[in-house]
Amino acid sequence: MDTMKLLLGATIALLLGALAVSWQNMHTGVKNAPQEELARMKKQIKELQDDQDKLKLERQRQQLRTELDKTPTPIGNAAELAAMKLQVEQNKRALEELEAAKAKAAGKKADRDEEGVIAVNDIEDKDGELKRARRISTALLIGRVKEIVEDAQSGGFITFEVLMPEQVQTGTILAIRRKTGILGQLKVSDVTPEGAIANPMAGFGPVKPQVGDELILPPQY
Repeated sequence: MDTMKLLLGATIALLLGALAVSWQNMHTGVKNAPQEELARMKKQIKELQDDQDKLKLERQRQQLRTELDKTPTPIGNAAELAAMKLQVEQNKRALEELEAAKAKAAGKKADRDEEGVIAVNDIEDKDGELKRARRISTALLIGRVKEIVEDAQSGGFITFEVLMPEQVQTGTILAIRRKTGILGQLKVSDVTPEGAIANPMAGFGPVKPQVGDELILPPQY
């Protein structure tokens, strides 16, 4: 820092000297200036330029040194990298523990569900009516009654909306489901894009069908 102050002071002194000589020559005329004086001024100007170059170089070195001081050391980078790796490993272990806990809970639920199914089957084996009701309630929905047409001579017929066309064709036997019971069975006599027609079969119960009743394939008890 002292060297720079000295260089700066010398530069200012040379500048003042050059200005003074230049001012004097302006009055006396450059042509009348001695050759020795001109040579001395040129030498001073050259020295002044050299000093300026040195000052500029020293300033650049100081700036570079400042930037290097601000750059993190490899040791610091290594420490940060190690900390990040440790955090990643901890997160990985926590995730594995969470997955293991979820799998364990799912296994316990599956065991409970299986135990529940076994218990229901045991009850149904002892109670045939309960088994019949469950099979009726879980039977696949095939269609839904749209209209009831009564005819004393032919026995009448119903029209119904077909929900599963692949299960309905002429001659298909369907049952009318209401809640967990069956009112009776029907036989499909005609199938159209708008719906289908079915006729009641013998043994149809006393309860009459209604619009909205569900049609299923009769379950096997």
